[in-house]
Amino acid sequence: MSRRVLVLGGRSPVALDHARRFAAQGWQVHVADSIPCRLAASSGAVRACHRIAPPRFDPQGFVRDLTAIIASQRIDLVLPSNEEALYLSAYRPRLPGSVQVAVEDFALMSALHSKWGLVGLARRHGMPVPDSARVPGLAQARAWAAGRAVVLKPEFSRFGVHVRLYPQGIPADAPELPALGPWVVQELLHGSELCSYAVAWRGQLLGLACYAPRHRLGRSASFYFEPVQREDIRQAVAALVQGTGYSGQISFDWIVGADGQARALECNPRATSGLHLFGADAPLPAALAGEAMACAPDLSRPRMLAAVMLGAGLPAALRGGRLRAWRQDWARASDVLAQPGDRLPLAGAVADIGSYALLAARQGVGLREASTRDIEWDGEALAGTGA
Repeated sequence: MSRRVLVLGGRSPVALDHARRFAAQGWQVHVADSIPCRLAASSGAVRACHRIAPPRFDPQGFVRDLTAIIASQRIDLVLPSNEEALYLSAYRPRLPGSVQVAVEDFALMSALHSKWGLVGLARRHGMPVPDSARVPGLAQARAWAAGRAVVLKPEFSRFGVHVRLYPQGIPADAPELPALGPWVVQELLHGSELCSYAVAWRGQLLGLACYAPRHRLGRSASFYFEPVQREDIRQAVAALVQGTGYSGQISFDWIVGADGQARALECNPRATSGLHLFGADAPLPAALAGEAMACAPDLSRPRMLAAVMLGAGLPAALRGGRLRAWRQDWARASDVLAQPGDRLPLAGAVADIGSYALLAARQGVGLREASTRDIEWDGEALAGTGA
């Protein structure tokens, strides 16, 4: 009988990617999410889709629903895709002991998720990071910066939300920082941005893909993933993974400065878009199930979210006079969503966006927030965990 995986966060392209790869390698795939997830659920790779309680707003229901699915579907492995990974880690002791859960202990996960916690871990294990400090407010940030160019960001944030750049130093009339908990102030480094995604097992780095976010939505999420090779990034991630004994998925954002050194800006202890650079036959399912299989990415061509490349990338290229470069990039890349023999996820993604728009209107928030607020964790105490 084939093994069974429950992929959480079916709203995301990385969940779809996981589902296809697990199915191609003989697993029975189930997906689950707390908001509509037709993107992954519409794939032929998925046996069934399950609705679960939102972990941020109903953690007890989240545990209850996962436990029920694990029992009824005889799940062997639970694999998160998005920020629900932190809740899964925190509540893992309350899930059936028979199931394997592809997350690290919560203390380590939460430290990596914290932009300040990452700085301490990185320094301890030899990973280069920008000069940084944790501050409660603007006055302390200004005193630490002492006129230097800096970036300010909440200790817990995502998608570049609330980030402030001060290339000339923090001005006297800068507005006070919103009450979002502690902030991190860092030296502002100029250079090229890179991202990495890796899988590890008990301190052993099993596979890593690195890419340049060649096309992106402003300073936020990328929708075009250009593979690059950086041995220094591989070595830095391997050292941190080994030093912490890390198991699971781990991703980093990097800045390569004028000196050529890559420094880590933040960590996501979960899947990110570098996953798309692994082929369908890459043994990631075995690696995530603890079989310590080495996994090599496919660096032969870029990947893209073609619908976003058309809807956002093309207008940006026209405005910026970069149509020729856009055409070349389009021709080089393969689509993540619509693939031969499995094109329905593209329609599922469009339907999901409509659902998120309705959700945003009901909740009085933006589309981005509506699509992630039920799984976000910003350092709050979690009931029933002691964390």
